[in-house]
Amino acid sequence: MNEKLSRRRLLSGAAALVGTAFLGRGTALAENQEQLQQPNQPGQSGQTPNLEGAPYINTRTQPAWMRPPHPVPGEPGKHYKPTVTPNGSTLPWKVVDGVKVMHLTAEEVEHEFVPASEDNEPLRALCWGYNGQVHGPTIECVEGDRLRIYVTNNLPAATTIHWHAVIVPSGMDGVGGLSQKAIQPGETYKYEFTIWQHGTFMYHSHHDEMTQIGLGMTGMIVVHPREPEPQPPDRDFVLLLHEWRIDVGTRRPNPNEMTDFNILTMNARAFPGTAPLVATLGDKVRIRLGNLSPMDHHPIHLHGHAFKIVATDGGPIPETAQWPETSVLVAVGETRTVEFVANNPGDWPLHCHMTHHVMNQMGHQFPNMIGVKPGDLNRRAGTILSGFMTMGETGMADMGSMGMKIPKNSVPMVGLQTPKDYITMGGMYTNLKVRENLESYDKDPGWYQDPPGTLASLATKDELQHDLGFVPSAQDMQKPMNSMHMDHMDMKHGG
Repeated sequence: MNEKLSRRRLLSGAAALVGTAFLGRGTALAENQEQLQQPNQPGQSGQTPNLEGAPYINTRTQPAWMRPPHPVPGEPGKHYKPTVTPNGSTLPWKVVDGVKVMHLTAEEVEHEFVPASEDNEPLRALCWGYNGQVHGPTIECVEGDRLRIYVTNNLPAATTIHWHAVIVPSGMDGVGGLSQKAIQPGETYKYEFTIWQHGTFMYHSHHDEMTQIGLGMTGMIVVHPREPEPQPPDRDFVLLLHEWRIDVGTRRPNPNEMTDFNILTMNARAFPGTAPLVATLGDKVRIRLGNLSPMDHHPIHLHGHAFKIVATDGGPIPETAQWPETSVLVAVGETRTVEFVANNPGDWPLHCHMTHHVMNQMGHQFPNMIGVKPGDLNRRAGTILSGFMTMGETGMADMGSMGMKIPKNSVPMVGLQTPKDYITMGGMYTNLKVRENLESYDKDPGWYQDPPGTLASLATKDELQHDLGFVPSAQDMQKPMNSMHMDHMDMKHGG
């Protein structure tokens, strides 16, 4: 008995010692893994790869920019497939001593929001932008790249650039007065930092923000993962959302506006000036959305497809946390990245679902005319004011196609004529065009030709009589339809 007890005690004591040792070791390992992390350790595809000899960093006190840059600057075609910025461009760069060197020039830009058409002259305005365009060119690089960005100020006012959601040293953050001295007119400043994160980010002025962001001093940043993705997208689009107040007939956006914006844009273009997003049937499509509007959030809705939200400006969303959507809310100061397979051929709207955000100028500050019966008001008023006519009694759908003369440097509040009818949307709207066969991604394939039996069309009298039992008209439609519904309910309950 004593021998058994002794052995039991011995075994129990040994087990306790082993358990304590294991627990202590595990705790120590956890602490080490939390505080000391090799910055370039091997990871899952799309994450930072191994760099032999890279020092450990304390992740609790040392941010990612302290990691040494990758010795090989990322190259398009080798490390990543370049993105597409519709109606925009990508910032050129060159490598100097292993550093990617870029140059941005802040300057006044005469920008075209909507091109000329049969219904309007081009809508242009004097904005502030970068490198002769609004918005600025997309900055594209690879995780681990060291960037040296020169910023020349050709504006009449001081400015800075903030790298929105990019983890940089405090002195490179670009907040005038806090991070740095503002860049005075005629000066060129140098920003330099290493990026050890990948995703979709933005840049914008952070000096006199209301004025300078309101005049267009914004742009997008795309950082690709160092290790190429196992299934990269076939089409990778970049869209920056914005809003403007441009009063009819004027040539300068009003940055003091707080609520009543009348030009809503994707990449600084309002429909029908927005370029379509073109994809081949079966393509994996990624759309990177950023919002630097002064005041408004935008629920962006895609027709014909469902997508997953795969990333924010804070980084990738784990696959287990992604969920399907057809609309994504992009708040001011945020980016959202969505992905889907373009498996549904056709022309599919991509637009903000706030109805006043798919309108252009002349859609604000007028009386509600819905239901008004003008009688002979047009004739009587025409004796005093030549050409007078009432408008809006049945809505706004005809405003773009009425053929009326409009003031210079203005645009109809809605749309575009197509072979089928008139699109009664403008503003923050574009089309995703999915085709089985494409001549080129760079060429608009034109309007979709629907296969037989897949196009909504005018019903014939025979079809109506056969299916509904009557031919509806504006006067008698309601009552027969109610009767049919009641008959259906009676049959359902066996009456």
